[in-house]
Amino acid sequence: MSLNVTLQRVKHRSCVAVSLRCMLFCLCPGEILVVGSNLPTVAAPGDTVVLPCHLEPTFDVRGLTVEWSKLGLKPDPSDRLSRVEYVHLYRDKTEVPDMKIASYVRRTELFADAMKHGNISLKITNVSEGDAGRYRCFVPKLQSRVKFAIVELVVDSTLVRNSTTETPLQTPTTADHRDATPTNGETNTQTFLCTIHIWPFVCMYLR
Repeated sequence: MSLNVTLQRVKHRSCVAVSLRCMLFCLCPGEILVVGSNLPTVAAPGDTVVLPCHLEPTFDVRGLTVEWSKLGLKPDPSDRLSRVEYVHLYRDKTEVPDMKIASYVRRTELFADAMKHGNISLKITNVSEGDAGRYRCFVPKLQSRVKFAIVELVVDSTLVRNSTTETPLQTPTTADHRDATPTNGETNTQTFLCTIHIWPFVCMYLR
């Protein structure tokens, strides 16, 4: 599959993801949300990449569990316990390597110093074409209705190798209401209008 075709598909999914994210910001005002990026991370084999993910608004996540997994991967058939393996698992303020996919051992890390600011982006070194795909960043114990985000990694052998590839974090597309608290009537109207505009995209995504 060509890079252009891959990016077109990623772009389509990204547009839907942005629409869904907009609706979630309307329907979940005041909640801490897990936010990824609506743009794919594109890299060459051998690059070091950063898959972006953070909490919005800023929240210290060091005391919570953070799970990074790759969508579509299934448990090893030889594992009698059918354990789910992770690209990266952070629990009890440390990495848990025992449940990590073997091909990612010693290749991934979180930014420990930035986690107190809600940054849970994942660094992956020496990427290969086998690493390409969709990754899920999940905070299972977060008190929110939006506990995960999906980010896309595209690895193209025709690209020139860089030192580090990082995609900008997605930022909320709705207005910042921290300086002006709306009344109940205004909040209901905003939620209704947002739902009317975004619902067709949700229906299309769920087909």
